[in-house]
Amino acid sequence: MLAVSLISYIDRNTLALLAPTILKETGLSGQAYGWIISTFSVAYMIGNPVWGRLLDRAGVRRGMLGAVSLWSLASAAHALAGGFWSFAAARGVLGFGEGATFPGGLRTAVQTLPAENRSRGIAVSYSGGSLGAVITPIVVTPIALWFGWRGAFWFTGLLGAAWVVLARFVLPAGQAAPVAGPQASPPRLADARLWSFMAMYALGGLPLAFVLYGAALYLGQALGKSQAEIGKVLWIPPLGWEVGYFFWGWVTDRFAAHGASIPLMRRLLALLAVLSLPLAAADLARSFPLTMALMFLSMFASGGIVIASMAYATGVYSSRDGGLIAGVGAGAWSALVAVMMPWFGAMFDGRRYGWAFVAAALCPPVGWVVWQLLSGRVERAAADRMVA
Repeated sequence: MLAVSLISYIDRNTLALLAPTILKETGLSGQAYGWIISTFSVAYMIGNPVWGRLLDRAGVRRGMLGAVSLWSLASAAHALAGGFWSFAAARGVLGFGEGATFPGGLRTAVQTLPAENRSRGIAVSYSGGSLGAVITPIVVTPIALWFGWRGAFWFTGLLGAAWVVLARFVLPAGQAAPVAGPQASPPRLADARLWSFMAMYALGGLPLAFVLYGAALYLGQALGKSQAEIGKVLWIPPLGWEVGYFFWGWVTDRFAAHGASIPLMRRLLALLAVLSLPLAAADLARSFPLTMALMFLSMFASGGIVIASMAYATGVYSSRDGGLIAGVGAGAWSALVAVMMPWFGAMFDGRRYGWAFVAAALCPPVGWVVWQLLSGRVERAAADRMVA
């Protein structure tokens, strides 16, 4: 599952990495690029809960083989695109297929690991995404320089095909039962805890998308870096994401081992939200090293928010619904990305980079406030019932 999340992020990051070259050759604007990302995000939003429920019922092996086959074809189809509509179509199918990535990872973790090890298990299966973001510039940049940006997309399609062949021998057939854990009722739309989880995951994780999709454009437009120069350093911010998954996964498991409470989780998420704020200053200095450092810190904090919010949700709901829980969280994040990326793209077109950084940095604190309000309401209602 680490390998499949790695491939999924190589697939989606290749467009972000090569955006300066692709936009120049095709004549697409930054706003059009934002809408292409939005198309992916809408399809990804739909695909996450769909694949999540399918994986809960049909099993990881059958579901993941189908999903990866679909998105690998879509990834390779980017090589044939030449304008807005063809890129948007390929991106939409890619997004729907990749909606299985994190539901598959969480489903695997909850059906194989006890609660005190589960956050680190989620970190392992999810960390392929951050690792993919780290290695994409290192691997894809020379391929694009040698064979052009279309050759890079043929390469990503072949990676997915290789995983499908490998997975047929590695993933066990049948449906494993979840290990012992909470057996609460399934997530329901009327439950404020579900909405609090969605808000924390989506808003807290938004800087991941902002840096992932916008860093190359910012470095090229605002700092004047070439495609080759961008490829040499764009692995640095996602390294913070990778480190964040494992560090905050370890911290969250320590909480779980000692019977973590909601107030303790609230303080942890507050700390992570505060660590997201320095990103707002990235455009002020127009400094290449400082920009890399602030993006690194932002992704480090957002990675922790994703892991901590997933730990909260898997502690509240039944492990039998692990795929659906992951799908709802990632779907909410993708919906927010779909709304925000065209707006960020328009700000980049207007050279209003500072406002874009401020907006991205404020999202995690806003998510924490919403999470606190909604989860606190549930706690107060529970306390009132006990008194009654």
